[in-house]
Amino acid sequence: MPQQVALSRAFLVVLFFSIFESTGGFAQRLPDVASVKDLPSTSRPAPKYQRLKPLSIHSQPDFMHSAASSSSITTGTFGAPFSVSHVISVPTFHGSFISRGVTWQFDMMGTTPWNGGSSTIPTHIVAVSLRLQNANLTTFTTVPVTAFETPTLNSPNFKAANYSTGTSIQFADAVQRAEFFHKMKAGWHTILHPAIVDNLTITVPRFTTADVNGFTTKVQTYYTSKAADGRTTVFLLDQFFDEQIFNVVVNEINAGRFTTGALNVALFPNTFLFSLNNAGGVGDCCVLGFHTFFTDAAPTESRWVFAFASWISPGVFSGFQDVTALSHEISEAINDPFVNNLVPAWQYPNEPGTCQDNLETGDPVEVLSNPMFPVNVSGRTYHPQTEALLQWFEQKTTSTAINSAFSYPNTKALTKGATAFGPLSCP
Repeated sequence: MPQQVALSRAFLVVLFFSIFESTGGFAQRLPDVASVKDLPSTSRPAPKYQRLKPLSIHSQPDFMHSAASSSSITTGTFGAPFSVSHVISVPTFHGSFISRGVTWQFDMMGTTPWNGGSSTIPTHIVAVSLRLQNANLTTFTTVPVTAFETPTLNSPNFKAANYSTGTSIQFADAVQRAEFFHKMKAGWHTILHPAIVDNLTITVPRFTTADVNGFTTKVQTYYTSKAADGRTTVFLLDQFFDEQIFNVVVNEINAGRFTTGALNVALFPNTFLFSLNNAGGVGDCCVLGFHTFFTDAAPTESRWVFAFASWISPGVFSGFQDVTALSHEISEAINDPFVNNLVPAWQYPNEPGTCQDNLETGDPVEVLSNPMFPVNVSGRTYHPQTEALLQWFEQKTTSTAINSAFSYPNTKALTKGATAFGPLSCP
């Protein structure tokens, strides 16, 4: 009898754990890889940012079967941004500079610096958690974003700190003021007013199908690892992500939570995107964020400026932590809200032969050994990213920015103007 009781108890224990696991009570026992360095990728994983072309809310691209869906932006011609006279969107001002014999025009978010005044732009944040189908294809693990919501709202992107360009101001405002420090009137500010307008969860299958070399192929949708703080890190297929984020944005627009007058943001927990290689495995990795806009393509056009950014736990990438990606995308969205501010083609610092020809202010700094700038606010140290200033893109020997700087807040990050690629635009 005692042996029978013992066997019954053992059976109940096994049954209990089986039931508990099947309901998703347990997370995955082991991550897929120990760290980002161990990803089975064909190129060395490194933090980077994606270029996503503007999207119509009425027409979803076939992200899973068309590599062109997330290709480089093709709108506009160099030196001539689209007219915004019939555009309903965030407040913008127009300016220009002369470089290499061409007048380069731009539209930036906010009010005109030389007229003074300030603008307050709502920042509507959707906080997105991930529900991962485990390797057994039966149970699920949730990777919540909840723990990062308050720290994000308390970050220098939205809370005031002191900078050489002003006291008690937000990070992106400090950068903008550095660019126009000698042209702006007193009291000129671009202020973001954040609010989390929705919380949602995306279910991620372990496998999905995508086009690989013209063939519909079963591929792994995500890989996981653990960050130094114990948080789950998710490396997610960019085509799957783009498909999901399109649906998220359109749903938020239809629900009235994303608006034309706001900077609309999707915040994710340690979610970094990879592309497929020719064999259907992990190719390039790891995208931390991007910005673009969605449009209704009407004669009087509505544009919803949008940015995706991931929270970054410590130790995942060297030189990137907490709100590095978010600050990068916010500053770029402010400097180039309609992703058509073109500049004379430039090379990445210390990377001869590379080419980019747009006003992406975070990109020249992201390749440096330490792009972060520590800011103490809300009782902790945050790590937003130093930005290249407009004057860096002008490719001149001197800068008209604050203290003749080419980057800010770390004015030593870029000490001279951009190196010209050669032709005015990239091939």
